[in-house]
Amino acid sequence: MVQMALFDKLKGKKKEEQIEVQAAEPAAVKTEPVVEESSCEDAAEVKKSGLFNKLKSGLSKTRQNFTEKIDTLIKSNRKLDDDFYDELEEILIQADVGINTSLELVQNIRKTAGKEKINDSSEVTRLLKAEIARILDKPDMTVQLTEEKPTIIMVVGVNGAGKTTSIAKIAHKFKNEHNRVLLAAADTFRAAAIDQLQIWADRIGVELIKHQEGSDPGAVVYDAIHAAQARKTDVLIIDTAGRLQNKTNLMKEISKIRKVIEREIPGAPHEVLLVLDATTGQNAISQARIFSEATGVNGIILTKLDGTARGGIVLAIARELDLPVKLVGIGEGMEDLREFSAEIFAEALFS
Repeated sequence: MVQMALFDKLKGKKKEEQIEVQAAEPAAVKTEPVVEESSCEDAAEVKKSGLFNKLKSGLSKTRQNFTEKIDTLIKSNRKLDDDFYDELEEILIQADVGINTSLELVQNIRKTAGKEKINDSSEVTRLLKAEIARILDKPDMTVQLTEEKPTIIMVVGVNGAGKTTSIAKIAHKFKNEHNRVLLAAADTFRAAAIDQLQIWADRIGVELIKHQEGSDPGAVVYDAIHAAQARKTDVLIIDTAGRLQNKTNLMKEISKIRKVIEREIPGAPHEVLLVLDATTGQNAISQARIFSEATGVNGIILTKLDGTARGGIVLAIARELDLPVKLVGIGEGMEDLREFSAEIFAEALFS
């Protein structure tokens, strides 16, 4: 009898505990949205700090050729006179910032320093950082997807600039964001280009529309567009030839591809991205001008930024071509093609 009474007592106590737990559950549910919001903010901060750390690491060679020389000039406690500004100009030009951009930077810093009555050279870093961010900050700095599918992205650039690898990394990025991606091998003049793209497509797990070597690039693009529409593809990325040996032929070929795209999907291509190799320095500017004439480029993918001391070319491109740098290559991994940020670049450069 005693055991039965003890059992009933424990049973009753356990039941009371269950009721208390159940009563507490609704309060826990109410707090979930706050946790989710906090998680989103944390994720954004992690992404931002990840880009900063990658840029900081990738710009190490540029810092030696650019920032460290500026630091030495500033730490000399020189007056902000003509000699100081001349030396600053020289450092900027040597870092492939370009003559016109270097002159503009120094002129604006000089003007701001005079307006704010700054005589201390240590303030120049702050002014320079702000000017760099201003030059690099452009409208439409991200690759935008359209509401109507598919978004057509045309990728152009000279052979060897990292065009095929960049296409693979963009495809990988969009696929990871749960988009259906299709590639088109419209560089039909190099068998290696088609084969390379096929290898990357297989590795990423996306489909590739291709014809035989020497086929009409316009026909490849036509088939790719209709395949993208039939398969309800979100993003179609088109590779194009990058032969600059004959500028006239290149322009004709690219122009034909554009006409096919425009005819099949009015308003397309939605993005024309030019791949430039940062290690080529000022040569990248002349390449960009040629491709801009032929294709109507609206954004830059700057590759191999982690392997050059000429990172100042980012400024020359943004200022002289008035084009936004949308993506930067700062490593060999699939995740190392990152969206560009003017503010984070300026901070990482002087970190």
